Amino acid sequence: LPQDPMDFEWSYWIEWGRERILWLLAGHLLVSQMSRLLVEKYKPWCLMVYGMAACWLLLGTKGFAVILLHAAISFAVAQFQLSLLTWLCSLILLTTLRIPAVEETKRKWYDTENEYYLLLFTVSVRCLFCTSFSLEYCWHAPTQRSSHSFPWMLAYVFYYPTFHNGPLVNFDEFSKQMRRQEAFSVKTNLSILIVGIIRIFFWWCLAELMIHLMYIHALYSSALPLESASYWALGGLALAQVLFFYVKYLVLYGVPGLLLQMDGLKPPALPCCVSLMHSFTKMWRSFDVGLHRFLVRYIYVPMGGSQSSLLGTLFSTALTFAFVSYWHGGQSYLWYWGTLNWLGVIVENGTKRILSISLIQDLI
Repeated sequence: LPQDPMDFEWSYWIEWGRERILWLLAGHLLVSQMSRLLVEKYKPWCLMVYGMAACWLLLGTKGFAVILLHAAISFAVAQFQLSLLTWLCSLILLTTLRIPAVEETKRKWYDTENEYYLLLFTVSVRCLFCTSFSLEYCWHAPTQRSSHSFPWMLAYVFYYPTFHNGPLVNFDEFSKQMRRQEAFSVKTNLSILIVGIIRIFFWWCLAELMIHLMYIHALYSSALPLESASYWALGGLALAQVLFFYVKYLVLYGVPGLLLQMDGLKPPALPCCVSLMHSFTKMWRSFDVGLHRFLVRYIYVPMGGSQSSLLGTLFSTALTFAFVSYWHGGQSYLWYWGTLNWLGVIVENGTKRILSISLIQDLI
């Protein structure tokens, strides 16, 4: 049966994976295992050099220069050790991706739109990595700065398994785990690799079956079938949409997650099945775990979080969802999506607080 081509993200990454990215990830795996076996002490630098070479090969000299420039600017601003200034720098760098003149210039660097989009997606994810490193630099004492040098920033930013699409790993976690030297067992790593490949292949087959049999995205792209469908059918389509999204990210995050394990790092947990979730809060905590940790550590908690007043909690939560919406592109539908999620979280937490009152519990 013909494939439903309307899910851009799946089609895009599968095409890039088949063409080049899977081969480059296999190269990373080879370099990683050889460095763990022979020169464990220099593993971060071997992986950094490989990541930079892979970036140059895929994105070209100009694309590589853009990412290097972002990292250098972020590192320079972090020297002032002001979190607010670091955030301002990160937001400005993110904003440059949406300036029409800059977009047009970058498009001219490449022969196809797909190559330009690869640069756009990569730089967007790298912005989060640069922000994580810079904020950790601001928060650590001068005695700990040796572990926050520019070479370590490059090792973090150019770490290839998470390079194009994530998942997000905060710098403090990456640095601690990358420095840790463990006993290396070829047999153990091989068994992890084989089991991981079997699981990812199963998820990929399931996603391909859904894309070839269900046509969820094609139905969503046309108003006519949606207008004629019953509410039950629309509910089924919505459930099918989020289930496919879940299976898709098992593959897209499963591949880099497996390579993180092979490198001796602990990857963020894979998405939790959406059928097991009944709340906005759990969805945000357990679907994209890496992004959730980033948002909590660098936005929610510094702004007061749940430890502040009611208004403070509302504000820090709103700021978190505002950043998520802006980082994803800032289109109007993303602001609606962020607002609805914010309201969902607020209603859930408000209800939880009300139900915790002893008088209400007695009435129940």
